[in-house]
Order: sequence, then C-alpha cells, then structure tokens
Amino acid sequence: MTTTPAPQSGHGDTDTLARELRSLFGAYRRRLWEHSDTADLTPSQISAILRLEEKGQATVSDLARAEGMRPQSMGAIIAALETVGMITHQPDPQDGRKMLLSLTPKCQDWLTLGRAQRMDWLLRRIEDRLRPEEQKKVLAALPLLHRLMET
Repeated sequence: MTTTPAPQSGHGDTDTLARELRSLFGAYRRRLWEHSDTADLTPSQISAILRLEEKGQATVSDLARAEGMRPQSMGAIIAALETVGMITHQPDPQDGRKMLLSLTPKCQDWLTLGRAQRMDWLLRRIEDRLRPEEQKKVLAALPLLHRLMET
C-alpha cells in the first residue's frame, strides 16, 4: 500500500502553519463536541440537523445533494432522526408529492443547550489557561484567522 505524500509548497514555515492549523482546528472541534450532549447522534445525523437549521426546511433529496450522498442513505438518516423526535415532516404546499423536513422544538432546544455547554467550556478554558495578555494576543490574531476562511 502506498500513501500519497502531503503537498509541499517549498515554504517550511507555511507548510508547518497549515499543518498545525488543520490539526488544531480539528482538535478544537472534537473537544467542543465532547463538552456537550450529542444525544448519541452520529456525525451524519448532526450534519443533517445543522443543514436543516441553516436552510429552514428541505427535502430528503435536497439534504442528500448537499451532503454528497444518495437519497436512500439520507432517508435512513432522516428516519432515525424522526424516530428520536428531532425532525418532523409535512407535505410541500407547492408539490404535495414532496415532504419538507424541519427541526422539532426538541431539536432546537438541543442545539441551543449544546451551544451553551460548548461556550461555557471554552470560556472556562480560556480563563483557566490564558493570562489576560495572552488572551489579547489570541484576540489580535482573530482577524487573520477570519481572513483565511473568506471565500
């Protein structure tokens, strides 16, 4: 089995920065999710919920397309979410053959609580681990990090 080496730009510092940022952001994401109740949902189920939160309502086909999967696979994800009361569906008023999915109040409460738990953990972590002058340095770097994410 051969592995493809990571692309190298020829700029050691840039390569190191890119590698470290990717690793750090992934670790932060995982740690934040560890500090909230994921309700035993899979990453695919969480992704579907977040897409519905962003879009408001969508069909199974819309979600499947957005996630790059077959509608049948997304249908199984949605069925599981409906079973636990996170998603509901109703006929599309424009086309009664289609069903529009939306988040239930239970799911919206779960999202709100999870975000509050993650924010609480992060606030405590910042206060416990960074001195005020270090917090200011991180704050000063935020515009640069945001610029990296601009399209």
